Amino acid sequence: MVNELGIGVAASAVPERLEDEGVSRGGMKSGVLPLTEPRKARRQLAGATPRKIKSYSVRALVYLCSVLTMGSLVFILGYILIKGIPNLSGQLFSWQYSSENCSVLPALVNTLSITLLALLIACPLGIGSAIYLVEYSKKGNPFVKLVRLTTETLTGIPSIIYGLFGMILFVQTLGWGYSILAGSFTLAIMILPTIMRTTEEALLDVPDTYREGSFGLGAGNLRTVFKIVLPSAMPGILSGIILATGRIVAESAALIYTAGTVANIPENVMGSGRTLAIHMYVLSSEGLHTNQAFATAVVLLVLVVGVNALARVIGKRLGK
Repeated sequence: MVNELGIGVAASAVPERLEDEGVSRGGMKSGVLPLTEPRKARRQLAGATPRKIKSYSVRALVYLCSVLTMGSLVFILGYILIKGIPNLSGQLFSWQYSSENCSVLPALVNTLSITLLALLIACPLGIGSAIYLVEYSKKGNPFVKLVRLTTETLTGIPSIIYGLFGMILFVQTLGWGYSILAGSFTLAIMILPTIMRTTEEALLDVPDTYREGSFGLGAGNLRTVFKIVLPSAMPGILSGIILATGRIVAESAALIYTAGTVANIPENVMGSGRTLAIHMYVLSSEGLHTNQAFATAVVLLVLVVGVNALARVIGKRLGK
């Protein structure tokens, strides 16, 4: 091969040099600007490697957090079950409490009573308020903003503050004394923000096409809400109720100041009675009945699981 200056060049030198620079021989013949695929591939590989490392690192961190969370849960549940199940006995479920049997049956009945009363008070108010905020109020309404700010603020208040408020208002001012009714109203105020916010989010998740289709068929706003919107939002509403129930069952600080610590079943809602959480707290704080306290924890755990399962079954039936 001879160049323009007449100097001979080895034929194999040009392809080798072109191949070193990433230029193909066919590209030179066709007159097209040669592509540098090897260089681009190296640059893409160099850029993809840090991204893959970050992706793998984030994925490994998520897996680690999941394992730690599940491990902590399994450890706590296993510890409670191992310590509590051997201490379950027939005396623990006696109808009358005494220092010998440390029966949990009165506390169990009081827990169910307070839970039902608190839910009967809070659920209609919370769900009704959420329906008004989502379905009836105008956008940008300052009253709605104030209500949402208030509910979010009430969610973060410690339970001991609710207990002091209930003691001042229900126990002393209204003269109810330490009673199941005072504890139920206190817990209803405590769980009301949770039910409101979860119900509101569940209603907002319902597509607007459901409402438009109902209106197009001639249904009114009230019928649309109760026949179309609420059944569709029922799983989210039940999730809020389950969270509220768990907080009621596990609450002790607020009930000490309102419901009292009497270890018997009261004759009516104006009587004093302790719940399972208070019963477990009293037994463990005394230090004389630690085994019975672990057994009470097992009963409380079974109660929470049973309530959650019942709520899910009801939610599935209502959602059909």
